[in-house]
Amino acid sequence: MVQKYQSPVRVYKYPFELIMAAYERRFPNCPLIPMFVNSVIISECHSEDGATQVIERRCTVDVEAPRLLKRIAGVEYMYFIQKNSLNRRERTLHIDAYNESFSSRVNVYEHCCYTVHPENEDWTCFEQSASMDIKSFFGFESTAEKIAMKQYATSIKKGKEIIECHLKQLEEENITHVPRWAPPPAPTMSHALPVSSARAIPACSSRAHPGSTDVLPGSPDDKLDTDYISRYLGKLTPFQESCLIRLRLWLQETHKGKIPKDQHVLRFLRSRDFNLEKAKEALCQTLTWRKQHQIDFLLDTWQCPQLLQDYYTGGWHHHDKDGRPLYILRLGQMDTKGLVRVLGEETLLRHVLSIKEEGLRHCEENTKIFGKPISCWTCLVDLEGLNMRHLWRPGIKALLRTIELVGANYPETLGRLLILRAPRVFPVLWTLVSPFIDENTRKKFLIYAGNDYQGPGGLVDYINRDFIPDFLGGDALCDVPEGGLVPKPLYRTAEELENEEIKLWNEAIYKSASVLKGAPHEVLIEVTEASSVITWDFDVWKGDVIFSIYHSRRAPQPVKRDGLSSHNLACPAGNNVQLIDRSWMLGQDYSMVETALTCREGESVQVRESHETHQQHQHGSYLNICCWTNFFLL
Repeated sequence: MVQKYQSPVRVYKYPFELIMAAYERRFPNCPLIPMFVNSVIISECHSEDGATQVIERRCTVDVEAPRLLKRIAGVEYMYFIQKNSLNRRERTLHIDAYNESFSSRVNVYEHCCYTVHPENEDWTCFEQSASMDIKSFFGFESTAEKIAMKQYATSIKKGKEIIECHLKQLEEENITHVPRWAPPPAPTMSHALPVSSARAIPACSSRAHPGSTDVLPGSPDDKLDTDYISRYLGKLTPFQESCLIRLRLWLQETHKGKIPKDQHVLRFLRSRDFNLEKAKEALCQTLTWRKQHQIDFLLDTWQCPQLLQDYYTGGWHHHDKDGRPLYILRLGQMDTKGLVRVLGEETLLRHVLSIKEEGLRHCEENTKIFGKPISCWTCLVDLEGLNMRHLWRPGIKALLRTIELVGANYPETLGRLLILRAPRVFPVLWTLVSPFIDENTRKKFLIYAGNDYQGPGGLVDYINRDFIPDFLGGDALCDVPEGGLVPKPLYRTAEELENEEIKLWNEAIYKSASVLKGAPHEVLIEVTEASSVITWDFDVWKGDVIFSIYHSRRAPQPVKRDGLSSHNLACPAGNNVQLIDRSWMLGQDYSMVETALTCREGESVQVRESHETHQQHQHGSYLNICCWTNFFLL
């Protein structure tokens, strides 16, 4: 399997020419890099005007590997070929390196480039990427991969130190400016020289890496740089930086909708232990979920019912000692049963989601205020008053659903959970809830019984005394409602609550469906007005599907499914609908409007029915939208 790595953009606040003068000092060897033993020039060529220069070196590297592994491999050093292509006119340097040793077993390719900063011509950008494919290595493939990753991380860290060290040496030698390249002056008529018969400079006889291609510098405008990562995202290892950059690039290439901010993308990577494929899948699902339920507009559209404002005992309250936003929930004072009986589960869930969206905003604001990355919040839960009433089964069901939804779509947003004044009934609640909370999140829980929170290791270790709420013995006034019992006359019947929840679900303009093998999902649209335009917008979570549009004069009837019907191929998890009867003939009973469109995994697709095509569809005719899996068609 090919492993790929991508570094963020590193910005040097020095001109390109001065950086090049510092870079050249690392050859033929560099004491600052003990593993870089030596380098020998094997080919070199220059253009006549001195604008371009290509140098190829054979580099000797002493890889930090176990002695036993070196003895098994039968080598003391490894050899790499490095090709430097300098263009003084364009002010770029491209560095390509690949391994000469064990090239039949391991393929290592690295590309680096120095370019001028797009917004400041006196600054220089550096970017580095690498790929590694270990086919076999004496049975030590996993060890070789770990060693290579360690060397790559060391190379990235040392590279910056070396440039800065050589810049300091140049400054000590009073070299603070290197003039830019300029084309040689054209000869005057009085000193005209005869036309030269010199041959054109041949291409360098350098060997190209088998898997390499010419790499052009990308536009750094939308790339992550090390200063940005340090300031807004925190300290990341080279591997973590690489995962973030690659996932971000994948989103830009495949997702045409609103892309989440870097902080949120990083949360998904952390929650999946930086497993890129798992993070991709989770992000695809959450982006579709956000789009389906219009979560991006929730804070602008959600109107909190007055009953929640009076009886929901939670709210934001200053911040903790780390600068994290602090949310206080007086769960023991909340009448969860009354709130569910009056408002329903969906309304409560939307309110919780609005709190999560507010939390994301508070994290961004606190990052700016405190000048350091803040990506999660602290939650303080006061359980005084918790009793068996809180263990009401529908209330527990709503709580578990909330935990599941928040865990899937807001990972790594909880930095610490302080549970205070836990009563005797709490172990019962914990037994019901804890299996649905992942292990990493459970490690963030701190539970205090009675007044233990007031002693050493209590609240004062995590929250400044000035911000401890008055009801916990502090001096800070807290605007969180005190709660109380919801009046029973406000309770609604189960039927009323069900109708309210259906109404809330129908407010989502996007629907989801499972398109399974052999079972297309079809949507019927009646054409009520000629010359109208219809637009479809959908996302593909997983796998590839084919999108088709059919037209008929009569409305297809939903196929009746029985236990033995071949149409019942959809498993219980599927909710696809088939409308076209198998007895219908294509070209006779219905026709294809447009050529089928193949939609790839992760894509966000917009399809528009044109005026010209639609004018053929008269009033009273029908369009059938059909999605098939590639498996079924092929």
